[in-house]
Amino acid sequence: MTSPALKNNFLPPGLVSNLQQALANRKPCEDDAVSSKADDDSARPFSSEGEDNSLKPVSDGIESPGLSFLVDALVAEAAYNVNVIAPQSDKTTSAHSVSLKETIEVASVEVKGTTAYEISGTPVDCVSLALSGALFSWTKPLLVISGINKGSSCGHHMFYSSVVAGATEALVYGVPSISISLNWQDESQESDFKDAVAVCLPIIKAAMRDIEKGVFPKGFSLDLELPRSPSTNKVWY
Repeated sequence: MTSPALKNNFLPPGLVSNLQQALANRKPCEDDAVSSKADDDSARPFSSEGEDNSLKPVSDGIESPGLSFLVDALVAEAAYNVNVIAPQSDKTTSAHSVSLKETIEVASVEVKGTTAYEISGTPVDCVSLALSGALFSWTKPLLVISGINKGSSCGHHMFYSSVVAGATEALVYGVPSISISLNWQDESQESDFKDAVAVCLPIIKAAMRDIEKGVFPKGFSLDLELPRSPSTNKVWY
């Protein structure tokens, strides 16, 4: 079975070539999985003309607790089609870099309630590949969520942050985005990510309502910076 073509003209030629090669080299069973998702309209319960009402998180590796807790919460809402694409953990600190001279490997991953992939590229590669339409059956998602990052991305850190870069890349394609970072400290615990999700979920839902109503600001990305122990400290936006 041939891999779907990359149709987005905004991708750099070198990245397009790498992604096409990676998709062509995927195992047949992975191609079949992508095809079955693309052909199954029942997996897209809130479709509208020209858009798929989906949220697409991307974060610090597919097994990141921040990503895991966020995806679990979004799936539990049962309101939108959640799709996940994440970089391998060694590619999460790459700022806004893209892969131009290396082959990007793509692997499907079992994440309950979602269609999920892990790639050998950077977080920005994740967003570019996801929005190209090569892996997910959409014209354009309503919202890209990048995070939850383990560490602060505020102040000058925003210029080097991969989680912010992922959200910024979405804006290149005209897709609203949210980046989320937790100010992780030595005394922080994994349960802090659960608290972070509890803080962020109402904001995500409000953003989705505004997007659906057409009142969400155009060309806008929201950066959420969560303090350590977010359930007991103030949250800054």
